[in-house]
Amino acid sequence: MQFFHPRLGALALLTALGAWPGIPLAAEGVSALLPLSLEELIATPVVTASRRQEAREQTPAHIVVITREQMRDRRYKNLADLLEDLPGVDFQRGTRSSQFNNFTVQGNVSNNKLLILLDGVRIDHPAGGKIPVAENFSLYFAKQVEVLYGPAAALYGADAMAGVINIITERAESNGGKLSAGVGSFGSREADFLASGKLGESFSITAGGHYQQSDRAKLDRYYPDDYPKVDARRFDRSIAVPAGQREDYVGGISSQSQYVRLDAGERFTTGFYRNRFKSLTSTGDTTANALYLDDARWDTTIDTWYGKLRFDITDTLSSETVLDYSHYEIDPQSRYVNIFTDFADHGYDYSKARRQGIEQNFNWRASDAHVVLAGLAYRDYYALETPDLPRPYDTSKGPRDQGVAYPNTTLPLKGYDTSYYSWSGYLQWQAQWTPTLSTMAGLRQDWYSTYGSTTNPRIGVVWQLAAGNYLKLLYGEAFRAPSPEETLSAFGTFSGSTNSAGLYKGSNFRVPNANLEPEKSKTLSLTWDWRPRKDFNLITNLYRTTVTDIIVTRDETVSTQYIPGAVLTKTTSKQNSGRDEYYGIDLIPQWRTHVAGAWSADLWGSYSYIHGETQESMDGINWDQTYIATHKLKLGTTFRYQDWLTITPRLQWIGETTTGRKDPAHAGERLKSDDYTTVSLHIGVHKLAGERLSLYLDIYNLFNERYYAAHGSASTTLLQVPQSPRAAMGTLEYRF
Repeated sequence: MQFFHPRLGALALLTALGAWPGIPLAAEGVSALLPLSLEELIATPVVTASRRQEAREQTPAHIVVITREQMRDRRYKNLADLLEDLPGVDFQRGTRSSQFNNFTVQGNVSNNKLLILLDGVRIDHPAGGKIPVAENFSLYFAKQVEVLYGPAAALYGADAMAGVINIITERAESNGGKLSAGVGSFGSREADFLASGKLGESFSITAGGHYQQSDRAKLDRYYPDDYPKVDARRFDRSIAVPAGQREDYVGGISSQSQYVRLDAGERFTTGFYRNRFKSLTSTGDTTANALYLDDARWDTTIDTWYGKLRFDITDTLSSETVLDYSHYEIDPQSRYVNIFTDFADHGYDYSKARRQGIEQNFNWRASDAHVVLAGLAYRDYYALETPDLPRPYDTSKGPRDQGVAYPNTTLPLKGYDTSYYSWSGYLQWQAQWTPTLSTMAGLRQDWYSTYGSTTNPRIGVVWQLAAGNYLKLLYGEAFRAPSPEETLSAFGTFSGSTNSAGLYKGSNFRVPNANLEPEKSKTLSLTWDWRPRKDFNLITNLYRTTVTDIIVTRDETVSTQYIPGAVLTKTTSKQNSGRDEYYGIDLIPQWRTHVAGAWSADLWGSYSYIHGETQESMDGINWDQTYIATHKLKLGTTFRYQDWLTITPRLQWIGETTTGRKDPAHAGERLKSDDYTTVSLHIGVHKLAGERLSLYLDIYNLFNERYYAAHGSASTTLLQVPQSPRAAMGTLEYRF
């Protein structure tokens, strides 16, 4: 393994020289030009950890806060950009057909173990499934983003295993807004707008939207060995499409979002948020097992409506009522054309889910030292999944009334749907025993009509060792509810042949399993938040997590014959099997300093180490956990000239990363992708044309490295997926 890349050293030196803590503090007058001092940034109130505003050092959870200014200067245009740069996160771009991006947060694989909230309201999959987290989660309207690491089920319920991301917006206080548009390499184009205004004395409204599209790099030109034009063969090894007739590679993506927030005084807020993402279903597949067709796409939309009513019951007791409705849907035109559909045009997929509920929260300040939080919630759910369809799903009919047959058979094809509901209640007590010692203890009970109840505690201690020096200890438990995709999903292939009894022969089917239990995790974390001087902060976060009843795909020893009139072989199903164990450390420094004259600099970074093992079966072998680089180093510096020019280089060195495939030569080990180093450069020129215009230049993969993201979850997919070569984007922003 190449542990230290020459260009890594050069960029590390560049960023370190820009913000060496020995350089004097900002000269008088220069610090006022910075968006926020480091001291102010650390004291920025957060709401993720406790559902009430408090300073970051008051909560026992490890929290990272990204401000609007940081998002602008570092060019975090969407959650994918932000996540990729976070400590403890392994991010694999463009590797999944239905998710596009895959990522791991401190050992927790995939976004279905991480909650995504908008002002405390969940805006990801309404039933806990996997979704694309990419350009669709644009941040054009965000005031700040709060990232809570570790289990938070005691407050937020299901799926808060890896943590919580809360996108914070703000009430409109004046009339104004912004409009931006950009163009770049490989047919990339982006645009967004945000407008806000006052409607009389009490009402205010903010609305915005974004659009993005990119053809993306023709990866077969840059990585010809990874995308050869070979025969597309069916499972029986017959040729479906000869190599000479193969299509050219395509890999474009597009996304949209809309956002509206309406405030009536200080007590009532209502809002709407939608995001949509489109990518190819051939993403991550080898050329032998999928066709790269521009119209074979996965197209998802999530809509969320919500309302919040806040009022004071007494001087010490406040209340908040939250109603929300969320709807997720795959466009009926979404389809696969691959080995599982015999490369025929009958791989249409459809699914949808919705959640609606009401939650009542209370905040009681019993005394100056004691605060009690409590809440009750009810939610009901509906979800639908279909097998591969020979034609697009007819949304005017139910899943059992489509009037279609399994391809190559006369057997009636049916989808699967389910309705269920949940109740929950939580109680949390926060106590300030002395000026330097506080504790938190919480408990939540969730009851689902599908699998019963689960109880999750959360206990924490915060000890102020000295001024700016905090030690935090947190223990929490969490659970991930089985998603409809796991319990209902069914697909496979019929060849059209029958056996002697006249039963159609089917193979490689996924069998629905409605008896899945939740995954359960236990995490212990220790965080040292050290700020020996105003311009320097170092966070050290250690953690250890155990996950039981993990849900994995397993081959069935005896194939379940769940389709009348068919005999199935080589079936798989989702099952609770085995456990995960992982431990790690994240070191997160941050400096803010004066360089020379009107120049100042912010330096941030992280080093992450993690070791994880998975026991998926009873064979007694502990395998390396998937999609994790044992070592990761991320660095960045924003050089700022007064408040009108910013230059931000960002660097990532990602060590050898485990893939989804086991190493046949070494029991307990997985095949790995090589380490790589990437650098991006972001330049912003602000306050042009009377402070109304800003210009941005973003260059990704500055040194044009050829590198790969770990994948290999199945034999039909690439073991590692080629990543984009150098690309640039220019953006103009107008403020009004």
